[in-house]
Amino acid sequence: MADAARDLNHLRTFLAVHRAGSFTAAARVLELSQPTVTAHIAALERELGRELFARRGSGVSPAPYADALAAQIAGPLDSLAVAALPSSADPQDHAEPVHLAGPAELLSARVVPALTPLVVQGVRVRIATGHTDPLLDELRVGRHDLVIATTRPRSRSVESVPLMDEEFVLVASPAWAGRLSTSGVSQRIADEGPRILHRAPLIAYAEDLPITRRYWRHVFGRRLIQSPSITVPDLRSVKAAVVADAGFAVLPRYLCSEALGSGALVELFSPDDPPINTTYLAWRSGPPTNPHVTLVREELRIAARAW
Repeated sequence: MADAARDLNHLRTFLAVHRAGSFTAAARVLELSQPTVTAHIAALERELGRELFARRGSGVSPAPYADALAAQIAGPLDSLAVAALPSSADPQDHAEPVHLAGPAELLSARVVPALTPLVVQGVRVRIATGHTDPLLDELRVGRHDLVIATTRPRSRSVESVPLMDEEFVLVASPAWAGRLSTSGVSQRIADEGPRILHRAPLIAYAEDLPITRRYWRHVFGRRLIQSPSITVPDLRSVKAAVVADAGFAVLPRYLCSEALGSGALVELFSPDDPPINTTYLAWRSGPPTNPHVTLVREELRIAARAW
């Protein structure tokens, strides 16, 4: 029995390393020391007579046999982990807070309001904001339970599903639209191209203009040469500046739909094929130890259908 328990622990450690991509990250997830993780893998390699991982400077790469072994044992080990969770009269009782992270603008405009029904039922949520790459790194080591990512995660240790599509729109205040053209700015852009916008200040999320440059390439098929007049790393502030008549910007439609509906903003150009970016809901591979993580994940997937 002792040998079986030891071998099972070695397999759990192997699966954690395979999913996390490094001994260090697996040690954090398992709450073990790194030497213990290293010893478990070494013992399993001796038992199997195979090298499971090639050591790299930034982590490990699995051998083909390791990929096959992980596929074989992941289901049974995940099921065993769920079965081993403490039972109670109500499995939702005493659950830890769900740690959710993502872009501040999307969290405030869509995600937090969507979680209200669960919060009323007693689910606790802890929100963090940031950029996708560091948030996914923190997800892998267990700092977050769920991350809303603006790019598809590319890690064996992370699972994801598409959450929503962001459509980007070119907007300004009605006053600036009138200054750019008294006869209709959209038609003038269609006739003359985006050069007429050079007369207006550009408000942007960052100095390198990632959103605006993408819009110019996708819609106009040319490189953006204008420099921003204001940069602020929060799209809500970009919208506020545009509403206040500071200039024009490219924004996600979900963030400015209310202002467009009220007339506080106008869409300067309506292309047949607007640029779209897909966001993803990501979580660590394996069964969650907190039942509320699954509740939040499914609530967001349901709510996103209406976004």
